[in-house]
Amino acid sequence: MLPANLADTGLHDPALDDALLRLVAAGGPSLPRRRLLEAYASPDAALAAGPAAWRAAGLDTAQMRALQDPCPVDARTRDWLAHPNHRLLGWHDPDYPALLRRIPSPPLALFVAGDAHLLWYPSIAVVGSRIPTAGGRDNARDFSAAFAEAGFAVCSGLAAGVDAAAHQAALGADGITLAVLGSGIDVPYPRSNNDLHRRIAARGVVVSEHPPGTQARREHFPSRNRIIAGLSLGTLVIEAAERSGALITARMATDAGREVFALPGSIHNPMARGCHRLIRDGVALVESADEVVAALAPLAATLGDALRGRLAAPIPSSGNGISVAAHADAPADPDYKRLWSALGHDPSPMDRLVDRTGLTAAELSAMLLVMELEGRVACEHGRYSRLS
Repeated sequence: MLPANLADTGLHDPALDDALLRLVAAGGPSLPRRRLLEAYASPDAALAAGPAAWRAAGLDTAQMRALQDPCPVDARTRDWLAHPNHRLLGWHDPDYPALLRRIPSPPLALFVAGDAHLLWYPSIAVVGSRIPTAGGRDNARDFSAAFAEAGFAVCSGLAAGVDAAAHQAALGADGITLAVLGSGIDVPYPRSNNDLHRRIAARGVVVSEHPPGTQARREHFPSRNRIIAGLSLGTLVIEAAERSGALITARMATDAGREVFALPGSIHNPMARGCHRLIRDGVALVESADEVVAALAPLAATLGDALRGRLAAPIPSSGNGISVAAHADAPADPDYKRLWSALGHDPSPMDRLVDRTGLTAAELSAMLLVMELEGRVACEHGRYSRLS
């Protein structure tokens, strides 16, 4: 866990929260509103810029009308934000998680219950069926406990089945767990996970892009899955049917340039067919947690360095050899030279960079994160380009 003195206070200016909530409530495409925040640095400045600036950022007529005639902030949202461990984290905020910025469609803002700094912590997504077999549930617990003991956070969606087993195992191993909701930040789904929601908010972090009181809806879950994939260094699929949300998360992780792993199962188990399909499509077959840990260690070290820089304090290293010591990021490194040569001023997707360099997606993700933090590379919609 992070040192106690690094816990997020959650103390933020209510006026800035109100301005950001107005931008969130405007709805519509997220990219123009992100551009607006990038241009004006804070939500209140973005609103004060006026219609001409909004139009220049790409806001449509409906969004501009919503900003000009805003609804008052919902009392439930205002009361929720008044809690000391609750926070609204926007695109403009330096605490917005670095990995999530790099997905094709990052959320404009996140409602956060718990320590927002943990969203920067190296994590592994563990996803799978809501009705797993007994063996699948055991695998979710065993792998998640091993990840927590190795120094990774465990990220999942607080659903029934594999998700709940993964969160519980991480907590049981005294580790960090991240829960991403497809409902309002204060509306756990299913309701049977209410106590688990409370425990995660107290010891880890719960996030949602939906304001308090929002009920779970079918269309929310694919967008929830992109956040799970985006916050994580890699995604492990435990059990999944041929058509399942876990496969959506795996696809979104691949789109974001992250590693995806799948556990094989019995040919007679319908919950293994989705994993077998992933493996046929080239996803890494794994049989132990150590295989996942070893594959993600280089990027974990890089993200650890980034988090240490954000907090200006040391981060505990794991007991299994994953260290947050300095990553080899010197420009003279031959792999960095190869990547720099492969990058152009026109954006390139991750698969193109893999083809050009011969490096793995995990290796490239680690190096690209360093280059982004140094201001040498830009990432937009999952494509990378030089800034100089």
